[in-house]
Amino acid sequence: MDWPAGPGELDDLLLKRLASSPQGRTSFKHLLRELGARGEQRAKVEEALDRLAGKGKLIETRSGHYVLPRFTREYAAGRLSIHRDGYGFVIPDEAPAGIHGDIFLPPAAARAGLHGDRVIARITRVYEGRAEGEIFRILRRAHTTLVGEFKVGRKYNYVVPQETRIRHQIMIPPGYEIPPAHNADRTGAVPALAPEDGTIVDVEILEFPEGDEAAIGRVIEVLGNPDDFGVDVEIVIRKHHLRHRFPADVLEQAQRISPVIRAEELKGRTDFRDLEIVTIDGETARDFDDAVWVDLLDNGNYALQVHIADVSHFVTPGSPIDREAALRGTSVYFPDRAVPMLPLELSTGICSLMPGAGRLVMSALLEIDHRGDVVQQRFCRGVIRSVERMTYTNVHLLLEGDPGIRERYQTLVPRFELMKDLALILNRKRVRRGSIDFDLPEPLILFDEQGAMTGIARSPRNIAHRIIEEFMLAANEAVAGRLESAGIESIYRIHEPPDAARVFEFEEVAVRFGYSLGVAALPVRRFDLSARGAGGRGARRETAVPDERFTITSRQYQKLVARLEGRAEERILSYLMLRSLKQARYSTRNVGHFALAAAAYTHFTSPIRRYPDLLVHRLLGSLLDHHAPEPAPLRDLAESCSDTERRAAEAERELVEWKKVKFMTERIGDQFPALVVSTTRFGLFVELDDLFVEGLVPIETLPGDRYNYQDTARKITGERTRRQFSIGDRVTVQLDHVDGVEKKLYFSVADPVAEKPRKRRK
Repeated sequence: MDWPAGPGELDDLLLKRLASSPQGRTSFKHLLRELGARGEQRAKVEEALDRLAGKGKLIETRSGHYVLPRFTREYAAGRLSIHRDGYGFVIPDEAPAGIHGDIFLPPAAARAGLHGDRVIARITRVYEGRAEGEIFRILRRAHTTLVGEFKVGRKYNYVVPQETRIRHQIMIPPGYEIPPAHNADRTGAVPALAPEDGTIVDVEILEFPEGDEAAIGRVIEVLGNPDDFGVDVEIVIRKHHLRHRFPADVLEQAQRISPVIRAEELKGRTDFRDLEIVTIDGETARDFDDAVWVDLLDNGNYALQVHIADVSHFVTPGSPIDREAALRGTSVYFPDRAVPMLPLELSTGICSLMPGAGRLVMSALLEIDHRGDVVQQRFCRGVIRSVERMTYTNVHLLLEGDPGIRERYQTLVPRFELMKDLALILNRKRVRRGSIDFDLPEPLILFDEQGAMTGIARSPRNIAHRIIEEFMLAANEAVAGRLESAGIESIYRIHEPPDAARVFEFEEVAVRFGYSLGVAALPVRRFDLSARGAGGRGARRETAVPDERFTITSRQYQKLVARLEGRAEERILSYLMLRSLKQARYSTRNVGHFALAAAAYTHFTSPIRRYPDLLVHRLLGSLLDHHAPEPAPLRDLAESCSDTERRAAEAERELVEWKKVKFMTERIGDQFPALVVSTTRFGLFVELDDLFVEGLVPIETLPGDRYNYQDTARKITGERTRRQFSIGDRVTVQLDHVDGVEKKLYFSVADPVAEKPRKRRK
């Protein structure tokens, strides 16, 4: 047989061999005989099996014996999720045969791992398709370090993790309290100080916990007191293991890069420096990686130029900067600071398309007709000189007719009006093909000059945002199509169709508001085991499962979004629709983009802040140079970039929620208009109208009656008054309590018409 050329092909071959084996099982020795592998080839097979087992693609049931997950009801590989009450679930990568949903772990079984670990679960019990199990093997630890509060104890010092889903304390042996000198601060010049009781520290785990035993660790960094300014950001960075310090070799390489473009670097590039090219970004943006230009051609079509910073010119494969960028995967943006993917010499220096400065770019040149179709396209390396650093606000004001702004940018007014016309054409085309456009409000954290939070507002979204959004979408789609037509392995931004179960969960809520996506379901009786184990003790309720002929299109979502526009229930149902969809991710296998209704899509337009874009630039560059792309483990990089993107999003979301909670601590006792966004057996969740803050109204605090949760109707109803609280209701609530540890807000309904409970007669 022809031996596979690379690790990815060998992985595929081994998985195919297992799939064709009886019951999806085989052994290492049997594979060696089948493949005729000896010597170096034997070692490669062993490495590949270890790699696949580490990813959960196959399961090693005992030494040298393997099975594919979908062929077994005994084991499942996945991510461990621990509840704050101690029990947990293994979220399987691939559900074992005949099993639905996550695998429940009782508290005793869940303690064998830490929240976020990748594990193999052994299934010990199956009840009506739901499974209970235990941890069989830990594949990869999610945490080699943990951030938490340092405690001085009578017998020994210890750290309580900031992550409340990690219930193990970390014991700090004597002499391990003082951080190493090189971690004292960012320069290493200040001697490290021992932490005091109550300070926040970062610890390295030396021994992981087993059973009820504590983990053992050493303090590697003292962050400060919990309420110190900026400590919240430092905690989130370390909690999510974000790489926030560049290694010395990366900084050294960045400092060697010339801040001036040399003449020889312009050879072979198209010169766009005479055009009125502009950047359009937010007021606080520091790096500018995209610039645009539009003109009207003699044939009536539009010429769109999208110029993207040519980061690939400065960051070569395998260099220190490239290796670090691949590990980071993405920049992370917090309300008051950023953790960049690239050193500042690149991200805000030579790669940033600053006005008046010559900059190297990769350019997508598109000719677009009045239906929004690309009739011609060309890609090239270029050089530009941006004439203006525009903001979304100023472009919006200019297009709205603001006299002062139009006077200030009078030479550019016709150009921006063309941009608006083209953006609307492109948007109409996307609507025609079924692209979904959720217009959900995003919170904007407001700060004063000293950096203290002053409020929360709705992040603006206007025609200027639409212009850049449509132009970047068009460029990304054009590049994806070019790479696909070339027949080379590439990285795509894919968005798979939603799972049927998620769609029908949404439908159950939507029909109560009089809406539907227009899909069919078969009602069946099932157990809801979300609160208990697999022994059947959960509450029984009627649910819907998909018809075998289930199909869903993006157009069905789009039509419902349009129906909801301007309605009171728009906010809730749009959010629930979004939750029913899968997360977009990176992949070398192009399956299209469901939400955009695009046959091929990629990320090309932000190489300063996203590593996949840098990879796409290199692939496009190889086509421009008419040579094969340099070998790269694209499948592994696509997977790791998807992971780093999710981790960054979780960190950004957590810090915003933390900022909100801190802001609300000064408002205990205040009343707010709110919307009921969810109901549960323990209360109702509300979102404040003006502050984009969410909290819980516990069911026992509801006024005038004793209330119960009706699972089938998802309503909370009073036993005597029959008063109901449902999703979409408007209420006035009062902030009663702020839980700073759990970062949760607790409200009560401030209802002047609520019937007061009667006093009992003595």
